[in-house]
Amino acid sequence: MSLTTFLNLAALIVTLAALFGFINHRWLGLPNTIGLVVIALVASLAAIGLDAVIPGLGFSASVRQALQLLDFSDVLMKGMLSFLLFAGALHVDLAALLNRKWTILILATVGTLLSTFLVAAGSFYLLALIGTAIPFIYCLIFGALISPTDPVAVLSILKRVAVPPSLAAKIAGESLFNDGVGIVLFTILLAIAGTGAAGHGVSVTPAAVAMLFITEAGGGILLGLVAGMIAYRAMRAIDDYALEVLITLALVMASYMVATAIQVSGPLAVVIAGLFIGNHGAKFAMSERTRDHMEKFWSLIDEILNSVLFLAIGFEIVALTLTAPTLLAMLLAIPLVLAARFVSIIAPVTLFGLRRAMSAGAVPVLTWGGVRGGISVALALALPPFAAREIVLAMTYAVVIFSIIVQGLTLEYVIKRTIAGPSPIR
Repeated sequence: MSLTTFLNLAALIVTLAALFGFINHRWLGLPNTIGLVVIALVASLAAIGLDAVIPGLGFSASVRQALQLLDFSDVLMKGMLSFLLFAGALHVDLAALLNRKWTILILATVGTLLSTFLVAAGSFYLLALIGTAIPFIYCLIFGALISPTDPVAVLSILKRVAVPPSLAAKIAGESLFNDGVGIVLFTILLAIAGTGAAGHGVSVTPAAVAMLFITEAGGGILLGLVAGMIAYRAMRAIDDYALEVLITLALVMASYMVATAIQVSGPLAVVIAGLFIGNHGAKFAMSERTRDHMEKFWSLIDEILNSVLFLAIGFEIVALTLTAPTLLAMLLAIPLVLAARFVSIIAPVTLFGLRRAMSAGAVPVLTWGGVRGGISVALALALPPFAAREIVLAMTYAVVIFSIIVQGLTLEYVIKRTIAGPSPIR
């Protein structure tokens, strides 16, 4: 894509985000990100409907061509994600996370792995039942890309929903770390699909899988700590808010670039760097003026990129090929993923004796608050061509749209119904 084409496409997307945002604010009154998804989804369905009635218009083809030029998967995973994760991590209380570190760690690792296998088993049998069976390895890949909650979607919802602080820390902490785990797991399973029984070549050994996981996750965490420390020392040595904000911007871009080059987890690197700068850095390396400018800068970046991201999600339905079996698979995927989410929370909580860390109502809220978003869609779009790719993409899209719109709009109601009294949740 030429630079001119990219700039024109970016101008169109930002203009639509502003226009749809105005329509939502003026007449719908929905939360901005959810409103953008709804309006873009309605616009996409209208385009599909018009094309069905008047094929010569070519609205769907135009939208599909724009989405192909955008390359949503690359734009999100290699561009927007690093900024969104850093912006989200900046505002998370590190002390609150450390106080609940074992709960968050177990939910982000054991819970994600368990959910992956539950979704894989369920989708394998359900798809076979409706006559669209796919190899189990691709069911596992679907489980890996749909099981992690999306920190971008989750944190955008937590901004407007009154969640008890300790429960908010669990939800935010899990979402920040389980996406890194999910992306690593997705990468491993994709390698197995390409080189194991489902593909060609030699099989991937358990030792190689374990080493890849340790290298990706551990390397990302270590890189985030090192990069965050370097930025912290530079910011502590000066008092210039413009330069310090620029340092945080460089921190995000350089961390993700280095992570990609040395093949470690970029998402985990920027999350760790964001937590470090947002807590230790804000307390010891910044003046009040710098803190104020940094918070406003990253809040603005967060809002702009969120608007663009959720607008693109709403338009992605045009990329799907909708058939009767595909629609049925989409409908079945929603309760399957919700059930797997519930089991993947309650099982580790029971197995590891974490019930004391969970008060009444916490499990339902964590289940319903497990919102999926752009990361799942981007991973699904990154899948190489195979026979059932359209089914996996459609099921992913159905779960993401349901979780953003339905779960996002009803989470506050669920919290009010399930959490009794004002007492804090430990």
